Amino acid sequence: MAPTSTPLTPFGRVLTAMVTPFTADGALDLDGAQRLATHLVDAGNDGLVVNGTTGESPTTSDVEKADLVRAVVAAVGDRAHVVSGVGTYDTRHSVELARAAERAGAHGLLTVTPYYSKPPQEGLLRHFTAIADATGLPVMLYDIPGRSGVPINTETIVRLAEHPRIVANKDAKGDLGRASWAIARSHLAWYSGDDMLNLPLLSVGAVGFVSVVSHLVTPELRAMLEAHLAGDVAKATEIHQKLLPVFTGMFRTQGVITAKTALALQGLPAGPLRLPLVELSAEETDQLRRDLAAGGVQL
Repeated sequence: MAPTSTPLTPFGRVLTAMVTPFTADGALDLDGAQRLATHLVDAGNDGLVVNGTTGESPTTSDVEKADLVRAVVAAVGDRAHVVSGVGTYDTRHSVELARAAERAGAHGLLTVTPYYSKPPQEGLLRHFTAIADATGLPVMLYDIPGRSGVPINTETIVRLAEHPRIVANKDAKGDLGRASWAIARSHLAWYSGDDMLNLPLLSVGAVGFVSVVSHLVTPELRAMLEAHLAGDVAKATEIHQKLLPVFTGMFRTQGVITAKTALALQGLPAGPLRLPLVELSAEETDQLRRDLAAGGVQL
C-alpha cells in the first residue's frame, strides 16, 4: 500500500534517487537494497526513486529492475512512495518497463527525456503520452537536457500536464526562469532534480526534491524545506549554505560514484560499480572526505 499523497505532493517531498547496491561480485544485492531503503526512510525520506540513472539503470537488466522494485516496496512501501525509473530512448521498451514496474508494485513512474536520439518536441509528447497511457500509475517527467541532449520545452510540458496521470516534473534543466513559467502554466508538482538548486527552486514553486545528496543529509534537507514552508527564509538559507560543500563534493565527478563511496565509508550497503563507471582514486576519496566533513557529514 502506498503512503498518502496529495495533488500538491503526489510522491512526497524528500525523495532519494537511490543507488542500486551490488554484491562484491557485481550481482544485484536485494538484501542490501532493502536495508538501504529502510535506512533512507528512517532518515526522513518519504519517497525513493529506484532504477534511475543514480541506480545505474543503463547497466541493470529488465528482470533486475523489476526485482529491485519488489524488494524495495516490500521493505518500505507502506511508509514511502516507491517510484521506478522507466525511461529509455525506445518508447516501446519504456512502455514495457512501465508495465513491469506496475506489476512489481511501484507507486509511480519516473520518465526521463529520451536521450541520444534527440527527438523533436512532438516526439517527446508522443513518447511520454504512450508511457502514461500504458499503466494506471502517476508519472513524473524528468527534464535533464545536459544528459539527454533535448529539453522538454515549456509548451510541451503544458500539453503533457493535461494528461490525468502526468502529475509531476523532476527539473534538472538549471533554468529558474523557464521553471517559473512552466510551474505557473502547467500546475504540475515540481521537484528539484539539481541539489545545488533545491532552495532556489522552492522559491519559484517547487514542492520538494529528488536528491542524490539525501543519501547523506536527508534530515538537513527536510529541515531546509520545512523552514522554507514556515516562511523562515534566513533559516532555510543558513542550511543551504552549510550544505554547499556537500553539493560540491558529491558532484566533483559522477554522482553515483561519490554516493556509493560515501555510503561505503559509512558502512551502508552500496557495493561496486558497473562499467563504464569506476571507483574513485585514493586522492579523490580524500577530497570527498574533506568536502563532506566541511558540510558536517560524519564518515
